[in-house]
Amino acid sequence: MTGSEELADRFEEHRGHLKAVAYRMLGSLSEAEDAVQEAWLKLSRTDADDIQNLGGWLTTVTGRVCLDLLRSRTARREEPMGDTRDTVRTFVPDPVLRPLSQLDPAEEVLQADSVGLALLVVLENLAPDERLAFVLHDMFAVPFDDIAPIVERSPAATRQLASRARRRVRGATPSAEPDLGRQRQVLDAFLAASRGGDFEALLGVLHPDVVLRADSGALVRGAAASKVVQGAKAVAEQALMFAPYTQSAELVLVNGSVGMVDVSGGRVLSVLGVTIADGRITGMYILADPERLERLAAPGPAG
Repeated sequence: MTGSEELADRFEEHRGHLKAVAYRMLGSLSEAEDAVQEAWLKLSRTDADDIQNLGGWLTTVTGRVCLDLLRSRTARREEPMGDTRDTVRTFVPDPVLRPLSQLDPAEEVLQADSVGLALLVVLENLAPDERLAFVLHDMFAVPFDDIAPIVERSPAATRQLASRARRRVRGATPSAEPDLGRQRQVLDAFLAASRGGDFEALLGVLHPDVVLRADSGALVRGAAASKVVQGAKAVAEQALMFAPYTQSAELVLVNGSVGMVDVSGGRVLSVLGVTIADGRITGMYILADPERLERLAAPGPAG
């Protein structure tokens, strides 16, 4: 085995971890792949013999690449091209889809490390430096001494970044039902009510302050356009309006929680993730952007 082949093998050992870091930083599966590939290119141009902790080195390099991407996003949003607040509010991160397998304790353990869409939406509202400090330190236990050079701050200032982000995350992340079986019961009830046109039953399964975020991309117009809908009555009306389009939808795991995917001809048409607490749906996250959905692989059949 050549030195380059050995280095590639060592990198592959860290690929899964690096993609997890990049996905939490960016909320985009394709951008996460690009960030990991950029980390590999940087490694291939570096004398690896000088790297004492390859995993730590790759994590910080991936974090730096992601930070540059986030800062570029922020700069684009601040360009004088009209009000972009609605675009930010309706953004739904790329979902990670898995078949809905048997709901046994072992499977629930496997899903415990998944990051929910609700948390990713909250992370989207953090400043880039805050998001980096929070993700690397709180989610992956990277020391502040290693994060500080990336954000060009002292370790103490970096600690403050993470602390500020932590407070915002705790204040904005909704509580969620951890039991997959109870999640499924609630979503089954929601689907039955919407398909049956039962408005009162829908109100019963929706929290009074439920928030629906629908991300249809920039090109979709009309009733299916991106939107934020708040309140059980308004969300129930939306559910009834689009019920005919959910007849072929199937339950799947969306970022480790029970959700729904609409697939036709092997193509994903929409994905619904939900947050459930105390037997009611408190948050709904719909991705219906055709361009982004085209890059998603349809999950296999439910187990």
